Amino acid sequence: MSTVSYYTAEGLKKLRDELDQLKSIERPKASAAIAEARDKGDLSENAEYDAAKEAQGLLELKISKMEELVSNARLIDESQLDLSKALVLSTVKIKNQANGTTMTYTLVAESEADLKSGKISVTSPIGKGLLGKSVGEVAEITVPNGTLKFEVLEISRA
Repeated sequence: MSTVSYYTAEGLKKLRDELDQLKSIERPKASAAIAEARDKGDLSENAEYDAAKEAQGLLELKISKMEELVSNARLIDESQLDLSKALVLSTVKIKNQANGTTMTYTLVAESEADLKSGKISVTSPIGKGLLGKSVGEVAEITVPNGTLKFEVLEISRA
């Protein structure tokens, strides 16, 4: 059973672009590599042909998985989101109560997570802990090295 994944317009476009790249550029390259290897003679002892066929098989598997992702992707309608709670696409400013440091994260779908740009997945421990919280609430989040307490300072939309 496939699971539904939620994407921003940007994330869904990126996924579709990658799928188009695989289908329109990588697939013909794989076919050309097989044809070139086939032209080199006896297929029973042709390692290059075997490698090209295996690469094509892996590419087709990747295309198949990405097509499934795209077919189960749902676009998030930002106008329907509750602005008072931390939800997907919320930018949340939090304060670590143990050491006083403040951090700002944008909660996104797992496939769009990128810690360097401040985007954390709603399926990560911190992301899960922040979901549904309002400004002023304290989220107790269990992480691998203990429990952290974060106070929600501010919630906005990206």
